[in-house]
Amino acid sequence: MGVAVMSFVKTAIDWIGAFFVFALILLIIIVVILYLIDITQKKQAIRRNYPVIGRFRYWFEHLGEFFRQYFFALDREEMPFNRAERSWAYRAAKNVSRTLAFGSTRNLSPTGTVMFLNDQFPTLEEDAVESQPVLIGPYCKEPYAARSFFNISGMSYGSLSKVAVEALSKGAARAGCWINTGEGGLSPYHLAGGGDVVFQIGTAKYGVRTKDGGLDDNKLKQVASHPQVKMIELKMSQGAKPGKGGILPGAKVTEEIAHIRGIPAGEDSISPNGHPEVKSISALLDMLIHIREVTGKPVGFKTVVGSHQFLTDLCLEINKRGIESAPDFITIDSADGGTGAAPQPLFDYVGLPLKESLPLVIDTLSSHGLRDRIKVVCSGKMITPSGVAWALAIGADFALSARGFMFAMGCIQALQCNKNTCPTGITTHDEDLQKGLDITDKSERVAYYHKNMVKAVGMIAHSCGVTEPRGLKRHHVRVVTETGLSTPLDKLHPYQENEIPSLKQ
Repeated sequence: MGVAVMSFVKTAIDWIGAFFVFALILLIIIVVILYLIDITQKKQAIRRNYPVIGRFRYWFEHLGEFFRQYFFALDREEMPFNRAERSWAYRAAKNVSRTLAFGSTRNLSPTGTVMFLNDQFPTLEEDAVESQPVLIGPYCKEPYAARSFFNISGMSYGSLSKVAVEALSKGAARAGCWINTGEGGLSPYHLAGGGDVVFQIGTAKYGVRTKDGGLDDNKLKQVASHPQVKMIELKMSQGAKPGKGGILPGAKVTEEIAHIRGIPAGEDSISPNGHPEVKSISALLDMLIHIREVTGKPVGFKTVVGSHQFLTDLCLEINKRGIESAPDFITIDSADGGTGAAPQPLFDYVGLPLKESLPLVIDTLSSHGLRDRIKVVCSGKMITPSGVAWALAIGADFALSARGFMFAMGCIQALQCNKNTCPTGITTHDEDLQKGLDITDKSERVAYYHKNMVKAVGMIAHSCGVTEPRGLKRHHVRVVTETGLSTPLDKLHPYQENEIPSLKQ
């Protein structure tokens, strides 16, 4: 027995030794091959000057993204969304406790910090009311009574996977909010939940385009005839790409996406910078009126605000033509990025952020007597209740979020949206990666995220002494200035004479 054991041990040691020698030889061969590749390539100086070892530099650079996210960055440090913001979105989507202990980790001193002013006599639960639906498009054949002040911003099927879009659609239907198709056309997955849909027409007019890229009225009429499609949005520009059209890498242009959009499969899909037929304010209004006549639905446009003069000239032209010629809504996008692929110089440096553009739009419309006619929708990094409450206080009718709902579906901010390698299956068309996204579970999380967002915004409103979120006004907010002290928001952005609310609503 002992001899057999000793023989087995000796054989095992021999095998281990042989394997070690084989592995060592294989490692040496691999190192030699990598050395020859590195020393002869001419694209990377580090690898050429430091063969094999230089490769670790790029590997560590890649790993740095994950180490910073999970080990080194503090709760309030990360960009574009820090851990504290993401954690709230995750907990809201899972419908678990959103309370914390031992005080806030938020620094209240930096310039621009927003603070809501609590009332000494807050609204009691029995006095609180739900926000009422808001009618959009009173001069349309089919006006839309939008039920929720918080909705899902434009995300195309193509930028997002089919399972992600379907989960959003079903979650939106459960929540009672709308989902915007994004510029990629109306897909079956946007309709899967049976809820309200806003159809977006981008500069490439995906889904409603002629062969040469113009607007096909017959296709548009067909899309608008679907009972779930409630409004049409003409996209002029978006936060991630002001002044540039949408970008969809060829790896994401599957046969199905190509069919929905009306483009070749497997090729990069880059939209024009703007609508070729819309080169002036007059042409813009003509286009909106035409779309409204064809569809019978409320029509508006989406833009990143740049020049103040554009808004003034727009209002002057509307008043010249008559109130019926106005867009039914304007969607203001913040110039600080979005969910898809975009050139860094654009989302870093071009356009106004929402904190400047939203009050500018509200005040310009008010000063020209158009505020009641044109509903204002806004979008821009509003994934927590404070951002949505701030937007309503400024005067917006609706707030949208894209990335908040992505977090609700499990997005981990891996920053791979443009690479078709999203590890959570949200922004990839790799079916193996999509398997990780369960539609039933994620649609439930989308609905819970919406529910808890609305509830939390209401909680802020009640603390400020108003009965519902749209009761929030600028005098309920203060903003920290460069002195370290706060100033009233209605001092930074004074009310127009015809819109001063009572101090107690």
